[in-house]
Amino acid sequence: MKQVVDTGLPPLAQPFSWAVKARGLLFTAHGPVRADGSIDTGTIEDQARLTFGNLQRAVAAAGGSLEDVTQVLIYMTDIKDMPQVDRVYREFFAPPYPNRSSMGVSGLVVPGMRIEIVAYAVIDND
Repeated sequence: MKQVVDTGLPPLAQPFSWAVKARGLLFTAHGPVRADGSIDTGTIEDQARLTFGNLQRAVAAAGGSLEDVTQVLIYMTDIKDMPQVDRVYREFFAPPYPNRSSMGVSGLVVPGMRIEIVAYAVIDND
């Protein structure tokens, strides 16, 4: 049975949940969304830090930590942002790193939004 995790992030207008847990697996997706629901469209470093902070918040709300994250998919609107994203990524993750894929996309839902992530974690505390 799946369980929606209350991450403390603002309610969504779109039909999805911030985080869903099922059988010890956490499925979650994040962008640079502030606590008030607005989107940070500033520097890639600020957007990445907020995005990974939101991931950290979701994993903690599900009873885990970033050490439980097994895979991260990173979508960026400019692949030239990869070095800055990597620097911020290392603020949140330490070796052994999760499996990861990074890709450039032509756009994200909100103009000015430069990063979005999808992450999977194993949190077996059911």
